[in-house]
Amino acid sequence: MYVAGEVWGAGRGSVLVFYHSKAGRQLAVLGGVAFALWIIGLLWHPQIFGAFRTLKGSAFDVLFLTFLIAGLASFVYSIMRILDLRQEMQRQQEQGKRSYWIATHDHLTRLPNRYAFEKFDIAQTPRNDDDSRLPSATIFSIDLDGFKKVNDLVGHHGGDRLLQEISKRLSAFAAESCVFRFGGDEFVVVARDLAAEKDEQFAKLMIQSMSRPIEIGTIWCQVGASIGYARWPEHGDVLLDVCHRSDIALYQAKSLGANNALKFQDEMQQIVAAKAKLEGQLRRAIEAGHIRPFYQPLINLRTGDVCGFEALARWADDDGNSVSPEIFIRIAEETGLITPLFQQLLKTACEDAKLWPGHICLSFNLSAVQMEDRLLTSRILKILEDAGLDPERLEVEITENALIQDPDLAATIIGDLHKAGIQIALDDFGTGYSSLAQLARYQFDKIKIDKSFVKSARDHDDRHEKIVQALLNLSRGLQIKTTVEGIEENAQLAYFMHEGCDIGQGYLFGKAMPFTETVEFLRGRNEILKAS
Repeated sequence: MYVAGEVWGAGRGSVLVFYHSKAGRQLAVLGGVAFALWIIGLLWHPQIFGAFRTLKGSAFDVLFLTFLIAGLASFVYSIMRILDLRQEMQRQQEQGKRSYWIATHDHLTRLPNRYAFEKFDIAQTPRNDDDSRLPSATIFSIDLDGFKKVNDLVGHHGGDRLLQEISKRLSAFAAESCVFRFGGDEFVVVARDLAAEKDEQFAKLMIQSMSRPIEIGTIWCQVGASIGYARWPEHGDVLLDVCHRSDIALYQAKSLGANNALKFQDEMQQIVAAKAKLEGQLRRAIEAGHIRPFYQPLINLRTGDVCGFEALARWADDDGNSVSPEIFIRIAEETGLITPLFQQLLKTACEDAKLWPGHICLSFNLSAVQMEDRLLTSRILKILEDAGLDPERLEVEITENALIQDPDLAATIIGDLHKAGIQIALDDFGTGYSSLAQLARYQFDKIKIDKSFVKSARDHDDRHEKIVQALLNLSRGLQIKTTVEGIEENAQLAYFMHEGCDIGQGYLFGKAMPFTETVEFLRGRNEILKAS
């Protein structure tokens, strides 16, 4: 009984759902109309079926009327259901088209997206019957330069407005179905049957168009663009392979700076493969702790004493070859490995520095990428605490270019480091942007004169000498110590000692060395000073 009740309840619920649907309402209306007609037929059947009465009688009239009205009602109901079914099919088709459009288009710019690009049939090119040329196409990979700065300036809404304007400008160069947004500030343009000799000019025209100022609210904004391009079928039969090669060319173009365009070359593939191999080795080296700090001495030019060591990262790859820090540090920044590498090196350096005499400081470089890390100060203080090193014995070096990425955040980080007692040095002074503005805005304890100015002491370049003298006078006026790096000759040392520079660094005093050699270096230096 319980099971039967459940079945009856389920069946009754289904009937109620049906009668609340459009089809159920239509059936109810038609049933009511048919019943009304049947009643009318019963009342008037003598007049309607008079001709049949003599043959079949009254019972036949009622039966015939019933079948006639039921058949008519069924026919009408079937027609209505067919029409409804057709409308539903049309609605489903439209919904499917809309869903497909949403899946294959970027909602912000309304351009086809990466998924649509993967479905793009490059071989189906509309052509004239008299066109005997083989079909071809050029794939341009585009990445905006400076978009993050604009986004920070005008906010995400303003950044969206800029992307929409860039999309319109790109759409003027190709059919709308041939301009794709892959996400962020990445775009791809497919130019069909573009002559190979016109590819470079086409790319430059797109760069000029995208780099024109754009008005967002009351602010005029400007971005650049880097472009890499490859040709189909010259660089591959499959569209995705050609796009991959244009991405490789884009990477090389970005390495040259903003507003550059490069065509894919085979050697670019080799460069990327070598870089990928080196990246894998770097990742493993960081995990294994194979990258070690070496220390180059800092000499007090007034007393000749060692006043500190600058920690410099050194690494040999799996083949035993030394890799330049300029190379592997840049890879670490690009791949997000810079933070674990920085923490590992600073930890080791602090533990080593704790074993030096208390008056010797540790100088450590910060990259531009790290100056965008809001947790940088807490990371440094945690390492100092774990190592047991006094914060006043640590000096961090920051390049001028690192300050322009996010000036407000840089000011906060420098202020927090100062409060903790950590010394701040402005590295490569005179080679970056707005040096005087940096000195006015931020509080530095030391400036390091770039080694490019040391050359003037050997070549007797009057212009460079005057610049060096101006820099030293400026530092004295601001009561900031100066370090000159790259001293390799006695003549250079004599010149900077005469000019009143505070600290010297260079091969003349000693190259970067492992920690074990620093102990011997300090002992030997003390013996030399005592003997003199």
